[in-house]
Amino acid sequence: MNTTNNHRITEESESNMSQQLVSKYLPYWPLFILAALLALAAAYVYLRYATPIYEAAATVLIKDQKRGTEDSKFLESLDLLSTKKLVENEIEVLQSRILMEAVVKKLGLYAPITQKGKVKESDAYILSPVTVEVRSTDSMVEAEKVWFTYDKNTKTVQLNGKDKYAVNEFVSTPYGDLKFQVNPYYSPSKESEKQLYFSLIDPRVIASYLIKDLKVASARQSAILDLSFRDPIPQRAVNVLTQLINIYEKKSIEDKNIMAKQTLAFVDEQMGILGKDLDSIEKKVQHFKSGANAVNIGAQGELALQNAADNDKKLGEVRSQLAMLNKAEELIVNREGGIVPSTMGLDNQTATLMSKLYSSEQEYNNLKKTVGENNPKMLALSEEINRMRPTIVEGIRNQRASLGAAERSLYSTNGGYNATLRSMPQKEQALLQISREQQTKNDQYRFLSESKHQAEVSLASVVSNSKVIDAPMVGQDPVSPKTKLIYMMAIIGALGACVGFITIKDSFTGKVKYRNEIEKMTSLPIIGEIAFDKSNTPLVIEKGTRSFVAEEFRKLRISLSFLGIDSGHKKLLVTSSISGEGKSFIAANLAVSISLTGKKVVLVDMDLNNPSLSRILNVNQEYGVTELLTGEKKVEDVIEKLESQESLYFISAGNLPENPTELLANGKINAIIDYLDSNFDMVVIDTSPSVLVTDAYILSGLCNATLYVIRHNYSPKMLVKRIDENNQINPLHNPAIVFNGVKTRGVFKNNYGYGYDYVYGNKDRGSKTKKYQK
Repeated sequence: MNTTNNHRITEESESNMSQQLVSKYLPYWPLFILAALLALAAAYVYLRYATPIYEAAATVLIKDQKRGTEDSKFLESLDLLSTKKLVENEIEVLQSRILMEAVVKKLGLYAPITQKGKVKESDAYILSPVTVEVRSTDSMVEAEKVWFTYDKNTKTVQLNGKDKYAVNEFVSTPYGDLKFQVNPYYSPSKESEKQLYFSLIDPRVIASYLIKDLKVASARQSAILDLSFRDPIPQRAVNVLTQLINIYEKKSIEDKNIMAKQTLAFVDEQMGILGKDLDSIEKKVQHFKSGANAVNIGAQGELALQNAADNDKKLGEVRSQLAMLNKAEELIVNREGGIVPSTMGLDNQTATLMSKLYSSEQEYNNLKKTVGENNPKMLALSEEINRMRPTIVEGIRNQRASLGAAERSLYSTNGGYNATLRSMPQKEQALLQISREQQTKNDQYRFLSESKHQAEVSLASVVSNSKVIDAPMVGQDPVSPKTKLIYMMAIIGALGACVGFITIKDSFTGKVKYRNEIEKMTSLPIIGEIAFDKSNTPLVIEKGTRSFVAEEFRKLRISLSFLGIDSGHKKLLVTSSISGEGKSFIAANLAVSISLTGKKVVLVDMDLNNPSLSRILNVNQEYGVTELLTGEKKVEDVIEKLESQESLYFISAGNLPENPTELLANGKINAIIDYLDSNFDMVVIDTSPSVLVTDAYILSGLCNATLYVIRHNYSPKMLVKRIDENNQINPLHNPAIVFNGVKTRGVFKNNYGYGYDYVYGNKDRGSKTKKYQK
């Protein structure tokens, strides 16, 4: 049951809120429409002159060491120098300024061409018949605007209306050595007839701007990279992405070539040394055989020689590996750029670290050209490199210690063979020693020769570590500005501005404008609402009147029963907070409305400070309430029946006293009200504003109900908030609020602020005045 009640209360609250919003903003609907139209017009102008931006996209696969596809074993066997990369590092490389700077130089984007327009200038990448190339960007003379024209008949370019230069060859100009080439993307149009100029800008500056429009991201944490580039010219967007991928692949191959060349240089150096040693040993053998008359050795000697040769081969391989390890340690310790030949001679873990170190050093060198030394990425990469070096050196030394142990073991084995050889004749021993040394050198030379062959094969078969899956392509529609979104934002912005304007306008007035505001500020019930009357008639209700305002007074008359007004309770007090809220207007018209029902009604003007009922009723009574309170007159002497009304009687305020509050407190007012109560069917009393004087609090206790008048867009919110507080100290008896003078709102003021315009009859109301509703 409670859930149902709560649900119903929630629905009613939401309904009331919706009605409040409608009543607050709907009267201003023409303003909303006008603002929306202006916003749409502004959006159209913006879209008319805004530069559309297109996006080119491409997809690239990186051979990542942690994820992605593997090459075939055949390709891996050929590409012995291949080192897989980290996708995260490659993203930074692709977004580096050094690569974009290379793109700028390749496409000649450092010399942008612009076309002059009536309203704005536009990019002439495809509108210019020629492009501009600088011989050396390092010695380029920067220029802001160089106007030029192209003569397709003579194939010459004229700069600033002066000097003419031939195309497709470098010529000397005031701006350096330039080459004007026919634009392969030239698209002739009417726009092409407009003036053109080119600028010369530092490629680094252009690269910095282009990087902002480049996005490189990993697709779903895989080894696939999504590249996108935005540009006003679709063709240029495709060209930039294409060149970026080409330069990236070329650089990757160049890095591998450097590794292969270093490998070949090291192997050639070692083979040169071994070649000289072999030549020397060969001559030594020939000299020994010719001088010592040595012939074939015995079978035992041959077997011992063969075993010793095998052992020496192993020893030679160990020594070669030790030499490579020493070279590697030298490169690492001396912090030289390079790497041991394809990491030959290293164990898997150390070789992997060496490859990673090489990649990190290459990335560090690339970033060093792009960002400052204190860049976080540079610092992190430098720290990683410094952390890897000791680990690699330690791995090399550990492996060298292992090889040293193997070398000592081989030396020990050689001792046994040497003992066997020493037991042979001296000449045979000498010949076997020389042959053994020759065999060892031959084995080492053969090992290096195989390594050289592997390096040459790898150099010849070097391929990029990336693969283009989707070539750069641009969409047909621009990605910015989005037409529908711009129009939607314009409308929303216009409506929001109108709502804000109306809300601020209402908030800063500090006056009561809405019924719900009264309901929030006070707990007193609102018993009636009276619309603002535009006529010059102070009495808006009379016999036969069917106006909208008259009907509202009839509703108010019926609503008095809510306050318990009946034949036994018929004394009604009307007051307000301050002067001008229309309490006298309410009292007079309500009294007339009640008298039209046939009841005998008396209207008493007890506003002894600023009476206005005599003016509203158009009567002139010399004596009234003041004389009754002073005892100069009796009630029968001051009551006057109104001629225009059948059963309405009136008592004026009389002559204004000097001390009205004290006069009301002399005790005679009780007898006066009792007399009226016993002789009339209804007593309506108009008194002074309650905030200004205390008369209302004195009289309220003598009446059966009190009507508290609040006027639309006139009564201060501050005073309305204080009604409940004042009632706790000086309570009004059985109070209720009448919301008076509810004016029309909005642009076209043809209703009463509620969303309808309902008027009975077609009586002409005359001129527009509002003094009698105050």
